[in-house]
Amino acid sequence: MNICEERGSGIDKVISHIEVFQLPAPDFRVAGDSTVAVLFGPRKFSQMDREERVRACYQHACLLHVSGKRMSNATLRKRMGIKDSNYPMASRIIRDAIDAKLIRSYSEGDSSYVPFWA
Repeated sequence: MNICEERGSGIDKVISHIEVFQLPAPDFRVAGDSTVAVLFGPRKFSQMDREERVRACYQHACLLHVSGKRMSNATLRKRMGIKDSNYPMASRIIRDAIDAKLIRSYSEGDSSYVPFWA
C-alpha cells in the first residue's frame, strides 16, 4: 500500500513540519512493544509548560544537528516564536534542557548547542 517508507525519516519530517507551524513538540511514548507519537494542536508559548518547552528545545537541537547545523538562542527564539527582546526566556529553556541533560554546548565557551548524544 506504500503507506510506510521504512527509511526512518518520518520523525524528522514530523518535527520539521511542527517547527514550521510553531506547534508544541510531539511527545513520543513507549507503550509495551509500540511507540506512540502524541501530536498537539496549536498553543501559544505562554500556554506551554516547562516540560513541553524543554522537549521542543531538545527536538529543535536534534533536527538542526541532523541538518548539519547547531542550535542557538536565536534559532530557539525563532522556533518558539519568542521576540528577540525576550532572549532571556530562550536562555532559561536552554538552561533547563542542559540541566535535564538533553543538550550540551557544542564546545566550551561556545554559544551553540547540540543534543547530548552528538
